[in-house]
Amino acid sequence: MPKLTIVQLALAGKRVFVRADLNAPLAAGVVSDDTRLTAVIPTLRHALSAGASVVLASHLGRPGGKPTPTYSLRPVAKRLGALLGQPVPLAPDCVGAETAARARGLRAGEVLLLENLRFHPEEEANDDGFARELAGLADCYVNDAFAAAHRAHASIAAITRHLQPAAAGLLMMRELAALSRIVESPERPRVAILGGAKVSGKLGLVEHLLSRVDALLIGGGMAFTFFSALGEPVGRSLVEPDRLDDARRALEAARARGVALLLPVDVVVADGPDSPAGRVVGVREIPPAQMGLDIGPKTVDRFTDALRTARSVVWNGPMGVFERPPFAAGTLAVARAVAASSAFTVVGGGDTLAAVNQAGVADRIGYISTAGGAFLEFLEGRALPGVEALTEAA
Repeated sequence: MPKLTIVQLALAGKRVFVRADLNAPLAAGVVSDDTRLTAVIPTLRHALSAGASVVLASHLGRPGGKPTPTYSLRPVAKRLGALLGQPVPLAPDCVGAETAARARGLRAGEVLLLENLRFHPEEEANDDGFARELAGLADCYVNDAFAAAHRAHASIAAITRHLQPAAAGLLMMRELAALSRIVESPERPRVAILGGAKVSGKLGLVEHLLSRVDALLIGGGMAFTFFSALGEPVGRSLVEPDRLDDARRALEAARARGVALLLPVDVVVADGPDSPAGRVVGVREIPPAQMGLDIGPKTVDRFTDALRTARSVVWNGPMGVFERPPFAAGTLAVARAVAASSAFTVVGGGDTLAAVNQAGVADRIGYISTAGGAFLEFLEGRALPGVEALTEAA
């Protein structure tokens, strides 16, 4: 069933509890990347212009269930105020008498940001009492935190038992529309690109995609577990020995289904990620003392060819240690190839987003997801607690 959305709510005179993902990186006490803050601005403006006040809530980092000044949302409140063009005061806590009084005192058009939800262990425990206290701060609920929608936490799941209606925000709507298009009704051929360091977190996704894609391109450190499963020498490249049988099963499943599972044919090797330079070798020529740190130019050509006829493309994970200039070329080339595709393209995950920005092609991607774990779980076909908890649309 489709979910209720913020555009369907009568908001005038209401206090709206907006759960956002404002988990932005901080440096020297200021927000160093405001991507996630910018993403929630349309939802906030929609609510405020409709005559509502907003009780805004988020987590930041992993403070371990106790107040930790390092993880205060104060820098977020300051940056958010600048983006929104109005003050965004920070409550002393996310619950308690003073916070409740400040929420009740909000006037139409005003915003109050609650302090870090994870200062309380009850948030991650999905505690019902804590959720009820959060629910008492507002008249209705809007979840605009797709990046946290895979977490069954109090402000995401349990709160909706006590605060209705529960609707999707504008960012949540965009995420669900784009990912549903790529998952449920994609144009074919559909190509998936997976990278990143480890295969363990993506094996379920690999298995799920093999029944739904026409080609699966695998790069990054995870490719070497597949090579090791095939009996190929990989030098000191990253391998997860306990996942070799899983990799073999995935390779066999691809053969059985007629899915083109493309692995690198050449790689950039060096002594380690801190090496000042690397050199290109064939995948069967990796020296015993070196490790693969990027895909090579022949692999780039191979992957680019696979993308030329695609009508739908989804990408998660870099092709190598792209944070280091000697090992960035493969990832940046794939980013440019995805951007040049005539397909509907979706990319997700922090590293992949950083690569797309580094390549300067973000404006040529069909949709860029703000999520990492939720993005992968949605692609894998899992139910997301933050989505399941929303009110069904009439």
